[in-house]
Amino acid sequence: MILALLVCGLVVALVVVGLFVFGLRRRLIQRSGGTFDCSLRWNVPEEPDTTGKGWVYGVARYGGDRVEWFRVFSYAPRPRRLLERSAIEVIARRMPEGEEELALLSDSVILACTHRDTRLELAMSEDALTGFLAWLEAAPPGQRVNVA
Repeated sequence: MILALLVCGLVVALVVVGLFVFGLRRRLIQRSGGTFDCSLRWNVPEEPDTTGKGWVYGVARYGGDRVEWFRVFSYAPRPRRLLERSAIEVIARRMPEGEEELALLSDSVILACTHRDTRLELAMSEDALTGFLAWLEAAPPGQRVNVA
């Protein structure tokens, strides 16, 4: 009986510590400011895929001439993807269709892009999209930026 209570207490303590570290990581990512909720789909095929598969929920953070993208459901302290401003080319903008509406946050807008010959899609709110496009267009003089 005592062993069962001890094991249950240990499991509860581990869950609480895990959730605390999870929240602390999110707080540390957002500490420097310039963050926004942003879902990402990497290596997207040429034809639009509206099945909702491949989307990963994350948080993006502006960092100079790049955007650092972190998975939300991860303990990793480093960003999963680094998107450099000079390598991003915006192809199109669209609204979620079909099952994508269930896979993404409500009121998301999808931005189809290429980054170093890799097709990707970013889904973010309209406000975050305005900020992202402004950040892309605010490149230093002489830097090539292609915003559709």
